[in-house]
Amino acid sequence: MLASLQEVGTLMIPFAGQYPKKSSCKMLNLFLRDYMLMDMRSLDITYKHDFYIKMCQNHCIWSLIALFFLPPSIFLSVILYMQYVVVDYLWYRRKVEGAYPDSLGFDVIDEWGRMIPDPDRWPSSIGGKGFAEVAKKVHGMGLKFGIHVMRGISTQAVNANTPILDITKVSAYEESGKQWHAKDIGLKERACAWMSHGFMSVDTKLGAGRAFLRSLYQQYADWGVDFVKNDCVFGDDLDIDEISFVSEVLRGLDRPILYSLSPGTSVTPTMAKDVRHLVNMYRITGDDWDSWGDVASHFNVARDFSTAKMIGSEGLLGNSWPDLDMLPLGWLTDPGSNEGPHRYCNLRLDEQRTQMTLWSIAKSPLMFGGDLRKLDETTFNLITNPTILEINSFSSNNMEFPYITATKGSRFRKEGLNWQSKNRMDENTSETHFLGLTSCLDSKSKDWSIKALDDDLEQVCWKENSRSKYQAPFCLYKREPLLASDEEMMHKQQYRGKLHLLATDTMDFCLDASPKRKLTSKEFKRGSFSPCRWDANQMWELNYDGTLKNSYSGLCASVNTVKASVSTRGIRSWIATGRRGEIYVAFFNLNPKKTIISAKLSDITKALPSKNLKDVSCMGKEVWSGKDLGVINQSISMAVETHGCALFVLNCN
Repeated sequence: MLASLQEVGTLMIPFAGQYPKKSSCKMLNLFLRDYMLMDMRSLDITYKHDFYIKMCQNHCIWSLIALFFLPPSIFLSVILYMQYVVVDYLWYRRKVEGAYPDSLGFDVIDEWGRMIPDPDRWPSSIGGKGFAEVAKKVHGMGLKFGIHVMRGISTQAVNANTPILDITKVSAYEESGKQWHAKDIGLKERACAWMSHGFMSVDTKLGAGRAFLRSLYQQYADWGVDFVKNDCVFGDDLDIDEISFVSEVLRGLDRPILYSLSPGTSVTPTMAKDVRHLVNMYRITGDDWDSWGDVASHFNVARDFSTAKMIGSEGLLGNSWPDLDMLPLGWLTDPGSNEGPHRYCNLRLDEQRTQMTLWSIAKSPLMFGGDLRKLDETTFNLITNPTILEINSFSSNNMEFPYITATKGSRFRKEGLNWQSKNRMDENTSETHFLGLTSCLDSKSKDWSIKALDDDLEQVCWKENSRSKYQAPFCLYKREPLLASDEEMMHKQQYRGKLHLLATDTMDFCLDASPKRKLTSKEFKRGSFSPCRWDANQMWELNYDGTLKNSYSGLCASVNTVKASVSTRGIRSWIATGRRGEIYVAFFNLNPKKTIISAKLSDITKALPSKNLKDVSCMGKEVWSGKDLGVINQSISMAVETHGCALFVLNCN
């Protein structure tokens, strides 16, 4: 979570759950050899070169900072939980004055336009070695190695017009008597919306476009990469063509590579069903930071993906997992900060336990985003809690549990809306609209129509709002894109029939499908507008079936109405079963006051028909307090602190 990580990268690593891996003894021997006795100057990492590590076994992922420079006591404590080390964001960006995440001209690329590590920060990459030496070092510690990559091709490579490598001939790609270059395959109008100077899609319909992507991922395999996080290809930035082809390439390599997608803004189960079989994990929210609003915003989306049976469904050469994003715990910086100031997590301990419990019981990949060099005992005990790791790695039948009651007897609605006591409902809670994107096959996307204002002026309106006599329909003004340059003339045929959508008929600001910056989990995308241009992100097509399709992502627009307070109040509960027959029940109090939450054993049978608890008793324990509940005959109940949780382990006769 340290912003300086943007300069070197994130290291991702899934772990094995409650028990150390079988290679633990080997790791300890390697620790003595490679950590305490090695020549530290041989490593690429120095005191200036912070990076963090994420971990995941089947689906679990954590993160560490400056692995090779941890004190021995911390190193020995955490390395038993690691499996993958994944270098994150901008490992190819030179760390010099003027370089920032969306800067242009500071990246290191090879003769074929492919990103390679910055040699000043990764000296072992000199001589065309890339990350091979780092991967070898990581593999020698009994771990696996991975990297973060962006969509398509870099703008720097396109501007340099580098040739495309044909890996079958180990020479420049040729087809139809022509040698192909970066400018032939780069789609400038499909630049990453939140990193528009950095990367753009490649045309996978062209043999040269496919050859470029194939050469990228073959190079990663040659380096010894075991994990790839592909960013700016999912959510609002969906590039299904790149995802599909990369998945095909990975399937054909001689080494397995775990495939992860990001970001998760606007992701729905319908959208994810189109990619889950192609990948191993995929983000389903915006960026998660250490605010209660970010934590609370994950309850609905976690429920929706569980209900849709997406947890652990079929994936690339294995399973796929919805990813709730990293855990911003411990020692952090603020979003967008490069070198500090540093601070501790803003979440209270009860809120941190709520986040750990939800992420684990929803079986999300677990990513620790703090600095391990300042890891405090409380945070360490939180992220290594054996019951939490057991649930995350080995539980099943994970779902939201609707049959709970709270103070004053108000019943939690079965359909999953946040509970609120009837006499405390805020009748003045305002509603807000936000523009979302979803699969064009989703029935929720088929409510757009034309509204004529006069002979020359029309609007595109969301019909669903017109069903309320108290609320005006959500409408945007439409017009055909205006040509302004020779380059835009080239796109005229490609975007024939496409529309620009404007908030007013007088200002030249058009609707962007994907926002110009990465959103946090708690932010609703109400629709962003920027100066109109020939950009796929601003090109829309109204279809006969009532869908409004965007040219950048191929997704369709929908308008959602939410109450301002819905995501931050109420009570929730989740349930799961353990591999030894135990039952896990979690209570969550999203309310601003301490609340007593209860559940009947007989209601657990409704959620878990295989568990007949009608005439049985259970032995129970609450994890976070350590309280032994003794024999439970009818119900479980506990007063849960504001924004806190209770996690029960039940063993029933």
